[in-house]
Amino acid sequence: AVSGKRVPNGFEDRALPHFPRFSKDPAARGFVSNSFYSGLTPTEFFFHTMAGREGLVDTAVKTAETGYMQRRLVKSLEDLCLQYDCTVRTSVGEVVQFVYGEDSLDPANMEGNEKPVEFGRLLLHLRAVLTNRCRHEASLNGAQVLSQVTETLEQLSWQNVHQRFKDDLTEFFQKEAHKIDAGWLKCGAPHDTYGGVVAVPSHNSVVSQLNRLTSSQVSEFLDVCLRKYNKALIEPGEAVGAICAQSIGEPGTQMTLKTFHFAGVASMNITQGVPRIKEIINASKTISTPIITAQLSDGGVSEEFARLVKGRLECTTLGEIATYLEEVYLPDDCFLLIRLDLARIHLLKLEVTPETVADAIVAAPKLKVRYPDIKIHSDAMLSVSASGSNKVSVYYRLQALKKQLGYVIVRGLPSVSRAVIHKEDKTGRYELLIEGDNLLGVMATQGVDGRQVRSNNTIEVWKSLGIEAARSTIMTEVTSVMGAHGMSIDARHTMLLADLMTYRGEVLGITRYGLAKMKESVLMLASFEKTAEHLFQAAYFGQRDTICGVSECIIMGIPMSLGTGVFKLLYKAQKPPVISQRPVLVDFHAPGLSG
Repeated sequence: AVSGKRVPNGFEDRALPHFPRFSKDPAARGFVSNSFYSGLTPTEFFFHTMAGREGLVDTAVKTAETGYMQRRLVKSLEDLCLQYDCTVRTSVGEVVQFVYGEDSLDPANMEGNEKPVEFGRLLLHLRAVLTNRCRHEASLNGAQVLSQVTETLEQLSWQNVHQRFKDDLTEFFQKEAHKIDAGWLKCGAPHDTYGGVVAVPSHNSVVSQLNRLTSSQVSEFLDVCLRKYNKALIEPGEAVGAICAQSIGEPGTQMTLKTFHFAGVASMNITQGVPRIKEIINASKTISTPIITAQLSDGGVSEEFARLVKGRLECTTLGEIATYLEEVYLPDDCFLLIRLDLARIHLLKLEVTPETVADAIVAAPKLKVRYPDIKIHSDAMLSVSASGSNKVSVYYRLQALKKQLGYVIVRGLPSVSRAVIHKEDKTGRYELLIEGDNLLGVMATQGVDGRQVRSNNTIEVWKSLGIEAARSTIMTEVTSVMGAHGMSIDARHTMLLADLMTYRGEVLGITRYGLAKMKESVLMLASFEKTAEHLFQAAYFGQRDTICGVSECIIMGIPMSLGTGVFKLLYKAQKPPVISQRPVLVDFHAPGLSG
């Protein structure tokens, strides 16, 4: 494949002169059936080199693109540092995050799935290690396990642990307690009316060994969890910004510059890879493939309802639903006769009638047609007269109307070029994938659940739903693009990037313009791009630089406020001696002067 398509025609209506004209054979359009072992034919070899050359060019271009992108990320994020109050701030003290990653945990100390402890693996390990030590202890039923866990989590040592971690721990033990009770009930253990085990089976029975948990095992498990959690807490002074820039920039070098097909939907192209990451980071106002995902108000159970809503959204012109537009000349009148294709309207579930078509024609700004000029003859026929002062102008007006009427939008949103009904694989529910902008228009459409509408255009989301929604969109889009290439970035990194782009209350791109709004340091901006321009303007307006960021400190050769340089030394300042002012001649003669 070349550029994601079959080999194009490079000769007269064929790829190479060795094939007949208009040939659609696989071999004639670039299919390579042989391997290097069996030997390529000359034409196969030629097509193979075309595909190989594209890969080489792609790699060379991608290296430059991702290198520049990573440099911009590092420049904008380099001075973000975790302070002693657990906030993430810039070098001038502006708060970007009140709690790093919402839980103050270091991404380097996570045990899979972005959690500080992998509970299942730890429990298996402790059950194996502590078997001999707990041999003579009684097994706990589900209620006893949960009671011990709840008591432990209320102790003083667990006070500073994040609530999300406690909730995850409780949820894990609820599943384990259910497993224990379910196993014992199958083996005939006595239970109450709610299905909970009342009595614990005797210690020596085989039943008691099923999913066995003892008090000391639970206690040891919780102690290890607490130790691991405290170890995973991030250290103050950590250069979280620089690590975030590297974690997002480095996987970018492994991406492709291609456009992929949207998962599960035929012919729905969506920009992926490096171009999409660039669009998100640059905060582009217009993106190459804007897509709005809309859930239906009926829960997505009916395909008929999905078709109806699709008809309300998709831009439909008069030319698409008219059988013909015919000029009619009579001795005393001339007009355009329009016949609507009722079968097509019914098939597409369009709510279009001659009355709505007449309204659309009158509402069209360039046509300048009034209601008296339109006559409705039947359910499928209407006519449009051309009003004019003389016969010549009427004729030309009729010709102009005939050209323009086919493009009049009779149904749907003008900015929505296409809507596709997509059936989800897991739930089997129907949803709409809409190509185009106008998020507010889609949300307000009857049949669409306005609370379940998502767009991949960050700027439009910001203008429609606000800055928090834009922040969430940046995070989900970066994660999904990376996920499409089989890469996973810790959510704390994408969170920090999204927060930096939105903490000023507007979406700022990681570009020279966005950077100028984020940072005020002259030396930092001069070290990035347009050096002479920044220095000249700073000198002209007499700007002051506090020299507290990373770039400025490196330029001036002084320690920067990251890592071990994050703390300051407080000392008692000596008051300078007050020097008495020498009296001047005016002081001696002041009374005489005043008189």
